Amino acid sequence: MSEEIKWSDWLDYSQEQIAKTPESPGVYMMHAAMKILYIGNTDNLKKSITESSSASCVRDAKRFRYFLTQSHNDIKEKLLEEYKKKHDGKMPLCM
Repeated sequence: MSEEIKWSDWLDYSQEQIAKTPESPGVYMMHAAMKILYIGNTDNLKKSITESSSASCVRDAKRFRYFLTQSHNDIKEKLLEEYKKKHDGKMPLCM
């Protein structure tokens, strides 16, 4: 990857932590029970993470992290490719 990914810390999936999330473009991951549930990308991290709380699969997430970037589409695709290579071609549970 040409752009080094500098993730935030894993944050509790709570309204308090979501409120602190920037309204910036980026990539994010949702996590629960030692598994990545979802890898997403957006023009507004705060809005997308807030909206995901109503999605049936992702609302079970316990933590999330994000990476601020303008090239979120390309990075999401690369992250999904890496995930599939590590998990015998399988996608994250909620994708």
